Amino acid sequence: MSAPPRLDAPLPQPASSTAMLRTLGLVAGLCGILIVSAYQGTQEAVTANRKIALERAVFQIIPGAQRVDEYFATRGGLVPAQGNVPDGAVKFYAAYDTAGKLRGIAAEGAARGYADTVRVLYAYDPVRRVINGMGVIYMRETPGIGDKIATDSAFLRNFQALDASLGADPQTLANTIRVVKQGSKQHPWEIDAISGATITSKAVGRGINDSAGRLLPLLVPHLASLKEAR
Repeated sequence: MSAPPRLDAPLPQPASSTAMLRTLGLVAGLCGILIVSAYQGTQEAVTANRKIALERAVFQIIPGAQRVDEYFATRGGLVPAQGNVPDGAVKFYAAYDTAGKLRGIAAEGAARGYADTVRVLYAYDPVRRVINGMGVIYMRETPGIGDKIATDSAFLRNFQALDASLGADPQTLANTIRVVKQGSKQHPWEIDAISGATITSKAVGRGINDSAGRLLPLLVPHLASLKEAR
């Protein structure tokens, strides 16, 4: 028969706070190393996939495009999009065909819609000075209503020759690109809204107007150098 426990036996001592902190620090450090390693290991693949997705989006809105180069438009001219972003620069994409001929320009626009920010990619024809294509990059609008901006044929026709010329003051658009009530479009810089999805339609118009208003005054004066920069 075993002896009963001694009432005066010493109690086990708790681990010191210093040892616990060291252990937690070691675990946190190992987790950090694993996270950084995983990020670095996948960053290249993520970047490559994003580039492929972007190129496909550009090819969809600029017929004949086979190659896409990224640029920054700045007050001093057009420079390849490498390294740090110059102050006041606006990114855009130059699309070329297999012969190296410039087929068009693409740029992103974004504005708040009904549920979230709506991001679009639009095409700009530097010869006709019009926006001649539009595709949706991201949206969370109401299914069957707001998301029609990506599929409604009548709405997409707004972007076959949407006027985006510069005004007498080449620092601004000649006319504000704006959305009007469906069926009331009278000018080439207006966009007919989708009935029942006016808020989402206006987000597309604002996003394109704001983006084009920043990009084109920097881009248009240097288009000749862009054609030579292939």
